Amino acid sequence: MHLFYTPDIAPSHPQYFLNEEESKHAIRVLRLEAGAGVQLIDGRGGLYTATIKDAHPKRTILQITNVITEYNKRNHYLHVAIAPTKNLDRLEWFLEKATEIGIDEITLIICQRSERKEAKTERLNKIITAAIKQSLKAYHPVLNEPVALNRFLSQQFDGQKFIAHCDVGDMTGLKDELEKQGKYLILIGPEGDFSPVEIDAALQNGYKAITLGESRLRTETAALEACFEVNFLNR
Repeated sequence: MHLFYTPDIAPSHPQYFLNEEESKHAIRVLRLEAGAGVQLIDGRGGLYTATIKDAHPKRTILQITNVITEYNKRNHYLHVAIAPTKNLDRLEWFLEKATEIGIDEITLIICQRSERKEAKTERLNKIITAAIKQSLKAYHPVLNEPVALNRFLSQQFDGQKFIAHCDVGDMTGLKDELEKQGKYLILIGPEGDFSPVEIDAALQNGYKAITLGESRLRTETAALEACFEVNFLNR
């Protein structure tokens, strides 16, 4: 059954009108007709089943037949703060795969050794949207605008906070520190890693240093490894 992302729908809606872009895709590209069944996700946990009532290529009318709230809601909350990679394709790859595995929030952090100082979140959000549709996720991860690491560290977070880095020091594995069914914030640095000053600042702000294994991982690989571990440990 074809799936559409409709962030402005609500469980109380008996009908829904697809916008012009989605209507054109449904009728002209997918060639759906009146009576065809479709699914909708609102990005807030709602999964809707609907039937096409009027197959109009500019304003398709859907009749909502069933609503599931909190569809496949996970038992934890994961926020990954990652330095944008020099090659933006790698960041896009991370966002796609992390969304498929399970993530709630992503913040792009600009560090002292960052080779990329900016990233257009509009395109990155489209990557995330495509990933939730592909993997049938009813929750749309939040992607925050890039922010300097020193500013980000001062923000409040009600949960466990970790920083993964490659510097020599007292670090433990994520599996040894994670409190199950909690809220987690994990910092992943740029290709050149966090600077000693940044690591110390994070520790001073309540972050716990962790290792993601013996291998030296790329930024996007480290972030995905952290995402996988958190989801696996919470099964």
